[in-house]
Amino acid sequence: MNNNERNNNRFTTDGEAAIGIGAMIVFIALILVAAVASAVIIQTGEKLQQNAQQTGSDTQREISGKITIINIVVASVTDYRLYFESSPGSGILDETEINWQITCTNPSGTTPGYQYITGDFTDSRIVATGGAITAAGIEPGVSYYIAIDADGGAGGDQCHPDDAVGNGLDVNGEATMWIHVNGGGSTYERLYIADLKPGAAVV
Repeated sequence: MNNNERNNNRFTTDGEAAIGIGAMIVFIALILVAAVASAVIIQTGEKLQQNAQQTGSDTQREISGKITIINIVVASVTDYRLYFESSPGSGILDETEINWQITCTNPSGTTPGYQYITGDFTDSRIVATGGAITAAGIEPGVSYYIAIDADGGAGGDQCHPDDAVGNGLDVNGEATMWIHVNGGGSTYERLYIADLKPGAAVV
């Protein structure tokens, strides 16, 4: 074999090695890209799972403690009567941990303007018997009622139905009621005074 043949053979071998090294570099780069992409996908999946679990926990908390309003009527010139039960899926609720609030804008009386009344559910009664709630609390599947005293007294905030006793809403008056369960959900209802007779619905 002469010198020219040996040189050609060496050049051919070097060219194949260079192609192999280039392919290896490309292969390693693909592995690195795949590893980074996998890490991003796994991290995104974990984040989505955490968000889904948090959303599920929040939804369960809302459902497991909430009040459903059945009806609200005029009880007297100063009071409403709220008929309610715990929402489906709720457990037994502590009446001391349930609060109502009524807000209104009262244009008349000695204290016109924004009014705010609040209280809890400790005086709730069972609709079927008229008796007090059991020691367990507000139980699922049982209907209850409670008198909502919306008269804050002299100088207090007032959102009661009849303006004849001062600072009331009167016919066509409106108010907003919220019911909050501590650690649970909230219920919202708009009250509209269409009639001042006892028993007249306001929702």
